Amino acid sequence: MDSTLTAVILGIVEGLTEFLPVSSTGHLILATKLLGYDEARWAVFNIAIQPGAILAIVALYWRTFWAVGMGALKGERNSLNFIRNVLIAFLPAAIIGFALKDHLDALLENATVVAWALIVGGVAILIVEKLARPKEMHGVANVGLGTSILVGLVQCIAMIPGVSRSGATILGAMSLGVDRRTAAEFSFFLAMPTLVGATVLQLAKHHHEITADMYGLIGIGFVVSFVVALAVVKAFMAIVTRHGFGPFAWYRIVAGAAALIWLRAL
Repeated sequence: MDSTLTAVILGIVEGLTEFLPVSSTGHLILATKLLGYDEARWAVFNIAIQPGAILAIVALYWRTFWAVGMGALKGERNSLNFIRNVLIAFLPAAIIGFALKDHLDALLENATVVAWALIVGGVAILIVEKLARPKEMHGVANVGLGTSILVGLVQCIAMIPGVSRSGATILGAMSLGVDRRTAAEFSFFLAMPTLVGATVLQLAKHHHEITADMYGLIGIGFVVSFVVALAVVKAFMAIVTRHGFGPFAWYRIVAGAAALIWLRAL
């Protein structure tokens, strides 16, 4: 397959799945198997284009970040609580991810793990949607310190490919009484330090694998993931507000089952 087309496809996959509870890493791993290209060559590319999706959150929520930044400079409690909650929730993944990075790299090579994780995660979403009794929080700043710590711990489960970072944090927050919208936005904001940290760590480790011809492809993937993520996040919030997370749960179950059947046929 043409390298430029591959870069565009992977950029679309990253933008589509990074902030949905369906696992972007899992989909990129399955896309690698499906398209049949050199996994080693494109593994670093998949990491390098993540900031494109992150930038979409900055573009969509710039007013929130501006207000938080200005409020923090003035010592406003809501702004300081917002920053505290995001950073506290980020710490468990930062510590555990750094300690277990070599073991996690091995899991990234296993498409079967991804398929099963998609199915189990889909069932988990349906259960949480049925049983959770969330209360209106009206923003990340109003989430309690203890809840933020627990959400951060739950996020660590997403280190297993296919689990979904956004899915783990959203479901974890909802299980702890956070409303859907606040849980989704908490997941978006928590993605920024988490994904930036993971990207920097992985690129520092694998930067020697980036060849001169990869920079242009990374630029293409970056832009595509940014544009796609802009549209997806807006649509995601509309779907969640009207229908909850059920549609994503059933998608995970069907996609995971199809992947298992396909992998067995290889």
